[in-house]
Amino acid sequence: MTFAQIYPWLKGLHVAAALIFIGGLIAETVFLAVLGQGPDNVADRNRTVRAFRIWDRRLTTPALLVVWGLGLTLALCDGWFTAGWLQLKLIFVVALSALHGIQSGTLRRLSGTSATPPAQTLQITVILVSVVAIALLAVAKPF
Repeated sequence: MTFAQIYPWLKGLHVAAALIFIGGLIAETVFLAVLGQGPDNVADRNRTVRAFRIWDRRLTTPALLVVWGLGLTLALCDGWFTAGWLQLKLIFVVALSALHGIQSGTLRRLSGTSATPPAQTLQITVILVSVVAIALLAVAKPF
C-alpha cells in the first residue's frame, strides 16, 4: 500500500481524533466554569472531579496524542513543515495543547479539595479562536 492510498485514512483519523480532543477540552472548560460557581456538596463535587479526571486520562489525552502523532506523520510525509499555513497552525495547536495541560493540572489539584478553579472565560475564547483558525488554515492552505 502506498502513502497516497492510506493518506485519506490517516487524515480522517487525524480529524476524528481532533474532534474528540476538542470535545473533551470544551467539556472540561465548561465543567471547570460550572465548578467555579461554588461548591454545593463536597462529596458530589469530588466524585465529579474524579470522573472528569478519568475522562481526561482515557479520552481527551489519548486523542491529543493521536492528533499530534498523525499530524506530524502527515506533515512529514507531505513535506509541509516549510509551509507558512502549517507553521501558523502549529502555534494554535500548541496553544490548545498547553491549555489542555493547564486544565489537566487544575483537575488534579482540585481532586479531593473544595478549592474554586479560576475563571474559564479566556480558555473558551482560546479554544474557539484556535479551532476556527486551525480549520481555516488546514482547509484553505492560504500560504
